[in-house]
Amino acid sequence: MGEERHTFLFADLAGFTALTEAHGDRQAADVAAEFSLAVRRLLSPHQAEEVKTIGDALMIRGGDPAAAIRLGLGIVQDVGRQHGFPAVRVGMNTGQALERDGDWFGSAVNIAARVSGVASGGEVLLTETTKAAAGELEGVHLQERGRHALKNIGEPVLLFAAVRQGERDAVGLPIDPVCRMAVDPDHSAGRLTHGGVESYFCSLECAGAFAADPAKYSNEAT
Repeated sequence: MGEERHTFLFADLAGFTALTEAHGDRQAADVAAEFSLAVRRLLSPHQAEEVKTIGDALMIRGGDPAAAIRLGLGIVQDVGRQHGFPAVRVGMNTGQALERDGDWFGSAVNIAARVSGVASGGEVLLTETTKAAAGELEGVHLQERGRHALKNIGEPVLLFAAVRQGERDAVGLPIDPVCRMAVDPDHSAGRLTHGGVESYFCSLECAGAFAADPAKYSNEAT
C-alpha cells in the first residue's frame, strides 16, 4: 500500500471562525456537522473515503486523481454554495503515503493540507502533481495560480485552480459580511447598503451587528 499513489483532499469552511464568533459554538458545531454529512454523500460516487475530521475540516483519500478533482468541485460548488454554509475551500495533492491505524502520513498529505490553507473560500486548488496524474478533464478548466511557498515545504509548489467549464464567471450566493455564511436573498433576514455595496444577512443579529459598525465588517470582507 505504501508504494501506491493516492490523492489527498482537505476541505474546510473558510469562514468558520467568523461564524463561531457571530453565532456561538453550538450553531457553528451544527453547521460543521451538516457540512461533513453533505460531503460524505459525495465520497462513494467519486471513489473516495473519509480519513478523519479535524474540527470543521475533513481529510479525504481518493484513488483516482480525476475523480478527486471532480469531488473537490462538488464540495465547493454544490455543497459550499448552499444557503447557510460559510464559503468552502479545498486543497489537494497526489503522491505516496503510509497508512497507520486508519490514518495516512507522508509528504503528500502534508502538502495537501498546506494547499488547502492557501486556498480562498470557494476555491479548489491542486498541485502540479495532481494535475499531471489526472490528465485531461472534460468540462473542467485548470487555471495556473503560480508557485506558492508553503509552510515547512522546501520548494515553492506550482498550484492550479479547478473550475467547471461555463462557471468561470459564475457567482455564488451573497456572503453575510458578519458570519461569512452564504445567504439566499429570497430567505435573508435583512438587507443593508453601505458605501454603495448591498449586503444580505442570515439573521437579525448579524444585521444589527453590521448596522452598529459597518466599517468593521466591510474592512474584514476585503
